[in-house]
Amino acid sequence: MSLHPGSTGRHPLLDRVLASDGSLPFALLRRHGGTEVEVLTGDVVDADLLRDIPLDGAPVLAVVPYRQARERGFTVRDDGAPLRCLVVREAERVPLSDALAVLPPEPVAAEPLGFDTPDDGYAGIVRRVIDDEIGQGAGANFVVMRSFEAHTGAAPVPTLTSWFRALLTHEVGSYWTFAVHAPGPGAAVSLAGATPERHLTLRDGVARMNPISGTYRHPASGPTREGVLDFLRDTKENEELFMVVDEEMKMMSALCPDGGRIVGPYLKQMARLSHTEYLLEGRTTLDPRDALRLTMFAPTVTGSPMENACTVIARHETRPRGYYSGFLALFEPEGADGATGPAGYSLDAPILIRTAYLHDGGRVSVPAGATLVRHSVPEHEVAETRAKAAGVLASLGLVPRGTAPDAVVDLNAQDGVAEALAVRNAQLAEFWVRPQDTAPAATSETSPLTGQDVLVIDHEDQFTTMLAHQLDHLGMNARVVRWDTVDDVLTDDLVVLGPGPGDPRDQDDPRIAAITRRIHERVTAGRPLLAVCLSHQVLAGLAGFPLRPLPAPRQGVRLAADVFGTTAAVGYYNTFGARLTTVDAADADNPVARLALEPSADDDGVLTALRGPGVASVQGHLESVLSSDGIGVLEALARHALGATVR
Repeated sequence: MSLHPGSTGRHPLLDRVLASDGSLPFALLRRHGGTEVEVLTGDVVDADLLRDIPLDGAPVLAVVPYRQARERGFTVRDDGAPLRCLVVREAERVPLSDALAVLPPEPVAAEPLGFDTPDDGYAGIVRRVIDDEIGQGAGANFVVMRSFEAHTGAAPVPTLTSWFRALLTHEVGSYWTFAVHAPGPGAAVSLAGATPERHLTLRDGVARMNPISGTYRHPASGPTREGVLDFLRDTKENEELFMVVDEEMKMMSALCPDGGRIVGPYLKQMARLSHTEYLLEGRTTLDPRDALRLTMFAPTVTGSPMENACTVIARHETRPRGYYSGFLALFEPEGADGATGPAGYSLDAPILIRTAYLHDGGRVSVPAGATLVRHSVPEHEVAETRAKAAGVLASLGLVPRGTAPDAVVDLNAQDGVAEALAVRNAQLAEFWVRPQDTAPAATSETSPLTGQDVLVIDHEDQFTTMLAHQLDHLGMNARVVRWDTVDDVLTDDLVVLGPGPGDPRDQDDPRIAAITRRIHERVTAGRPLLAVCLSHQVLAGLAGFPLRPLPAPRQGVRLAADVFGTTAAVGYYNTFGARLTTVDAADADNPVARLALEPSADDDGVLTALRGPGVASVQGHLESVLSSDGIGVLEALARHALGATVR
């Protein structure tokens, strides 16, 4: 095979890639701002499920599509995008300067066609999601995608390698910069990108996730100290980040026996945008493929709660996602001394955002999405999708690059930035920030909580994994079971009915009907019960308190509210609330009403909690990272439900 123009012959594998006619599968990777480009080639294998990714001793790079969410039973518009694996047979490391010298110097010509959903159409979607989803209790935040489209007549290899060089040259702050070409059965999988976000890494038994949310759009003249400080003080941007941290801590609690801890926050500065981020870490022994399945997909590109976010995405997006919001997953053998799990592989998995895709026939797509929350302004979210796509589009020459500022301001070095970041941690629960290698006093042998068996029922919100972890930390033995697989609610010492999306008044919703039935079962049998958020609302309704939509959703809000005489700072995720009122005399046919539950309410007359013989409930999420007083309130309510003396 002849060498390509500019080849020096020093890097034969890269030379082969650049001279290929498109039949050679390859990946070019620059990871974590490194000084080398990794060149990989090998055999292409398609897998049906993540568990089928072939880990037989060789490194494997998997391109995981969004449709794999079906493995978790979530709703997806299935476009058939393959889970394509490159089983690495040859690898080469090339100094970055050498790679830049031989890669195509300019991106191939392409004709820009614009967004598939126009600005006014996307703004309309934003309004509908706020009104019809967040405003009706479907969840706290949702990410909706649209895609910039273009066309090129160039062949795959020059297209992808030229995109790769352009992204290396023009983007900064990327977690991975990459180009992947994987021909196989059906259409080739061909993409190049510069993603800022790690989804999950596993190395030496340590799992790390890296939620990034909140976006400062740099002005054309360049970012400024004043601009970034305004961004860091913005309520909407702060709440957006805390919501995704909560959602990823749910995943960490499923992955890690210690539940994980929060490190940060940090400011990630890129060429046209800056983001805020946290690092989450904990220890796990899971096979990396199982860990990936449990964490599909990042809330920063889907929303929360995760299962319902997928349903909302399917309702509102105009086309299937393909690989957008999926991830690349590089599995590398660690050897016997450093095995992270049964497979003996480490994992490095970045999220597929800020990525361009080359489809059959020369179609080019660059998808981007905005996180929609209760404070969202449709026009601002339109601008955010444009800004997120712009870094890739400008690098590829699909929109004007503009004139770079004479000097780029290092935002992290500006006065006040470190302090503004640190202020955020004042709102976080110490429980999730400090190492959790020691348990509180409640786990002593004299505690009435020690050894109690707890069934935590999940109503399609994995906050239950965090609840279970906190209950375990209090000395109890908690297990989480999905609502539609529970067959016995009377055996366990305590049943915790968990939160979930939806309208608590809707008895046609099978989850609401199940909550109602299980409350009656436990109360009639005189068995201890604790209800949280949605389940608290259902309990309150059965007790005779009216349920109504709140004037404004409290999704991802931290409030200091009264809980039976104690002011507690707690995170709230609710669109509906039970209202304080005088309850009529007990209905002889209603076992909950006969309890004459004692209410606790905030200044607006919204119930914060209920308690009675063997029963307690709470509106807030005591397990949330926003609940700095959460673990203490949880202990007190669990003690009450079990009939123990509250300290």
